[in-house]
Amino acid sequence: MLSPSRILPGMPSEPRQLVSRPASPTLTHDTSSLVNGGAVLAAALQKKMNRKRKANSLDIEPKTPQVAEPIPAAESETGDTIASGAATPTARPRQSGSLVAHGHDDLVTRMKNIEMIELGRHRIRPWYFAPYPQEMVNLPCIYICEFCLKYRKSKKCLERHLIKCKLKHPPGNEIYRKGSISFFEIDGRKNKCYAQNLCLLAKLFLDHKTLYYDTDPFLFYVMTEFDSRGFHIVGYFSKEKESTEDYNVACILTLPPYQRKGYGKLLIEFSYELSKFEGKTGSPEKPLSDLGLLSYRSYWAQTILDILMHSKPVGDNEKPIITINEICELTSIKKEDVISTLQNLNLINYYKGQYIISVNRETIQQHEKAMEKRMLRIDPKCLHWTPKDWSKRAKCV
Repeated sequence: MLSPSRILPGMPSEPRQLVSRPASPTLTHDTSSLVNGGAVLAAALQKKMNRKRKANSLDIEPKTPQVAEPIPAAESETGDTIASGAATPTARPRQSGSLVAHGHDDLVTRMKNIEMIELGRHRIRPWYFAPYPQEMVNLPCIYICEFCLKYRKSKKCLERHLIKCKLKHPPGNEIYRKGSISFFEIDGRKNKCYAQNLCLLAKLFLDHKTLYYDTDPFLFYVMTEFDSRGFHIVGYFSKEKESTEDYNVACILTLPPYQRKGYGKLLIEFSYELSKFEGKTGSPEKPLSDLGLLSYRSYWAQTILDILMHSKPVGDNEKPIITINEICELTSIKKEDVISTLQNLNLINYYKGQYIISVNRETIQQHEKAMEKRMLRIDPKCLHWTPKDWSKRAKCV
């Protein structure tokens, strides 16, 4: 048993790799009856309007429903735009998160409606519903450009698109590069089409959130892996330009071909590195997916234990003394997350009128083994980024 310290209050993959997971529930009807985004929004609207009529029957002034932006259109083989349906009226979503939480548990929105996607060298079976246009839903496979994320209905269409597509990396500024790993910062207002297509792609693998078409208030940080063909998307996270709740992540995803390789923790570590540059603490927006929650708890535990292991006595003190606020300053992890992590690890004890941390030998050994396996780390020296004051920019506009 270590001496207790007091706390004062205060990946390249094989070509055309097939990636899947246990089957999601599917519709029992034939493919011609599969639902699309417009149908889901219309059904949700109808339910909501029915409830509103009952509630408003007692009111004097009726409310007018908002109109949502239309689903991004696809393109034909000739490059012409294919209309994906007229804008559907719906209630205005809350102003937080590039992907916002479900307001209701609608069975239709949990049905997997896309059979397969091809993204670069990978063929991936989607896990959940995503509101792609109806003409895409009925296809055996959707072909997605891995650089601009535009979707096509056939391999031939994709080949013709690749001839015209000039991108070899995500649009935006490259703010980090070390080895083959790069991060690009994308403004959801300046690159709206890319941001919307990224949200569509992410929805295929996230069940706890639903699509948000207004990408203007968000920044997207896309992690890529570089080779001779270009910068290939590995995962991403988004964050609000101005967050009243101090969220440093709105949505986070590692694509299935790159999962279980350490990229998830790398995304999380990068989000906290940005918070350090901003000089404030941050926390991910809730709710998190199951995989996201596991990744965050693991990252918090490893980061906090690393701080505790390297803390040294100050002056003549025999035991290291560190406050929770100091842990927050060193890691940029929000105080609530630090406290909950220490509690989950059963490290906090109340002894002689004060809170102490006692770390046993088994916890130390487990931590050392975990850190040995964690080969991918963010190097702050390779991050070239300056925080922007978005409140001032909004006033100028």
